[in-house]
Amino acid sequence: MGLAFFGLTSDIAPQVRAALFKQIHEIVFHGKGGYDWNTIYNMPTWLRRFTFNEIQKYYKDEKETLENKGKKGSQTVISSDGQIKTPEFLQKPQNNPPTFNPSTSKKPASYK
Repeated sequence: MGLAFFGLTSDIAPQVRAALFKQIHEIVFHGKGGYDWNTIYNMPTWLRRFTFNEIQKYYKDEKETLENKGKKGSQTVISSDGQIKTPEFLQKPQNNPPTFNPSTSKKPASYK
């Protein structure tokens, strides 16, 4: 068994290192360009954990919001039988739209 360095034995060190790199990857990837690898790697541990947890919380909340939205009204564009569903805002209104009636419309202004 090798020497322990701050409690890390040779058996645990690779797992801790892999977890660190995974956390850095998650922050850089899900930070959508807001972070670069060197900045996160050199970031204090407490701040890196805070940043990771905040990003994780954001995506969890976003997922719950989308799931709740899906329960209220289906956002599926293609039905189970393969028919394309038109979103509500693109559907034609059920009532007839007003038609042009020349007798009730204003006449254009004439200029002399």
